[in-house]
Amino acid sequence: MTLAIVLAAGSSAAGLTTATGEPLADRLAAQLRQAGADDVRFAATLDEVTTLVAGATAPVLVTGTDLVAHTAVLRHLATSPVGPTVALVLGDPPVPGRAAVREERGQVVDAGALDALDGDATGVFGGALRVGVDDLPTLAAAARAAAGGPGAAVDRLVAGLAALGTLIFAQRVRLLVARRVESADELTAAEAAVTAVDEDRAELRLSVKEKDDFFSTYFVSTWSPYLVRMAARLRLTPTGVTVISVLFALAAAVLFGIGGRPALVGGAVLLYLGFVLDCVDGQLARYTRNFSAWGGWLDTMADRAKEYLVYAGLGFGVSHAGLGNGWALAIAAMTLQTVRHMTDTWYGVLHDEAARRPRTTTGASGGIGDRLNAASTRVQADTGSLSYWLKRTVVFPIGERWALIALTVALFNPLVSLIAVLVWGVLAFAYTGALRTLRARWMWVPVLDTVDTTLHRDDGPLARWLPVVRPMGPLTLAVIAALGPAVLLVAALLTDTPDGLRWAVPVALLVLLVGGLGAGAAHNGPLDWLVPAALRAAEYLFAIAVGVVGGVPGWLIFGYVFVLTVHHYDLTARLEKRQAAPPLHAATLGWEGRSALLALTAIVGVAGSGLATLGAYLLVVFVVSVVLAWFVRPARSARASVTPVGAGGAAPH
Repeated sequence: MTLAIVLAAGSSAAGLTTATGEPLADRLAAQLRQAGADDVRFAATLDEVTTLVAGATAPVLVTGTDLVAHTAVLRHLATSPVGPTVALVLGDPPVPGRAAVREERGQVVDAGALDALDGDATGVFGGALRVGVDDLPTLAAAARAAAGGPGAAVDRLVAGLAALGTLIFAQRVRLLVARRVESADELTAAEAAVTAVDEDRAELRLSVKEKDDFFSTYFVSTWSPYLVRMAARLRLTPTGVTVISVLFALAAAVLFGIGGRPALVGGAVLLYLGFVLDCVDGQLARYTRNFSAWGGWLDTMADRAKEYLVYAGLGFGVSHAGLGNGWALAIAAMTLQTVRHMTDTWYGVLHDEAARRPRTTTGASGGIGDRLNAASTRVQADTGSLSYWLKRTVVFPIGERWALIALTVALFNPLVSLIAVLVWGVLAFAYTGALRTLRARWMWVPVLDTVDTTLHRDDGPLARWLPVVRPMGPLTLAVIAALGPAVLLVAALLTDTPDGLRWAVPVALLVLLVGGLGAGAAHNGPLDWLVPAALRAAEYLFAIAVGVVGGVPGWLIFGYVFVLTVHHYDLTARLEKRQAAPPLHAATLGWEGRSALLALTAIVGVAGSGLATLGAYLLVVFVVSVVLAWFVRPARSARASVTPVGAGGAAPH
């Protein structure tokens, strides 16, 4: 049951009356109920807030009594999927008695009086917040600490939460209206502003991301809201739209494999439509406020599966048409994109961690990293400019990848498409890698030393048994680990008799296992956020090398690496959402355990059987983990939360 608290302490708007004659606080209470609150309480003091949240078992909404807003603003706050604790942030100029905020990358990293932020305020607190269940004890502590202070109690409350280190996400108001008022004139003006906006039309426009990539912005989002409204009227769910988009991508992949101009053009059209639906599922979720952890996870996994199935179709099409070794290109494209995604994930975590820490500890001012950071901020703020779009396009986001594939395959053939994806992907990887390395060295923020390093590295039992070599650092060891498989792969590709290199497989394995020597070391270097990606590259290269040395068909090597990427995306998606590891994670053996098994199969001459068997095993473990995590365990928890009649509880009404 969601609890909402209307906090009147310290507010000069407590006695204001709306145009309909009801107290503003009463209208807020009614809006909170419409926004999803099951129980709305009024609190005159922060001590009452402490008492009210003591028994709460669900997120709690807290507002002041001076907020005039569309009900949709409160509904968006109550249902926001960005994090457990979210604060409403306005772009209004700060005023005395209200909390100013400093926001970075969507997080409120500081809140309090304007002078306390040293001129770094990026907005003001909007007078409403949602506090996640795990943060409720901190909310109570902040309420006790802020009791009796000057200014509105709700402002002191959010400042206290920030001071106690709570991770607070920011919800900005766009297209809709939210204002804090202190007088009858301000109330009248705010109500007029609310009335002037068509709430449903604004919500439909809000379903589109505020800052998206070039192709999505101009070739998808210009008409996808019509599909969103249609899907809502048909009562389609975001998950249902996701499934349809997967079917479109699968059909496109089949057509790419068949070949021939009509099939290639048809596949390109289906690929474009599939990408439109890929955007629509998220837009529909935002429009209907139909969010779920399962839906978010499924969307992430489906995006990667669709893209790699398309690579498979292109690879088969190249080989089928006799244009070259299409499977080699498809494997290279998939490996490159996965390693890129892993660096994207951990650089984002690094940036978030840097934003939360005091600026004096993020590195010395000045230098190239400081200048790059400032330049990036300026470009991102210059929305719609040429430099803004170049920056967003050069990194080769998913919309641009799908557009490039559709255009090149329709105009030329699958070979040109795969080569184009690889060339642009390599250039984008080099560009982002170089700039991020410079900025990361400037920020000097350790990330992996604050989390379960073993889990993020995907270590198995063998890595934990290996001795620890600290002087070289885990990143150096991970890079060395990737070099052995890379050399073996290059040698196997260049020789006419790759089977003669079976003796080199155990040597490459020993070099690969060097990466495990850093498992127990502190991952606190400025570039150690690259360790997971380096280990992923090492494992993929080793598996591919084993397949080439063993004469395994390209489609089977692709299939095995595809299963590995599914496992790693599953792990990453959970860690990004601060969830536990997959239920059967220990059964996946770790990167070093899987590689050792593959090495044994290559040495005895059954590499193909080894890749097929281990791949099938990992796929079964993945499917069982999904069923356990998203269906069996939630069902058990739901049954356990129901008090049986006759067991000391009252019968349900």
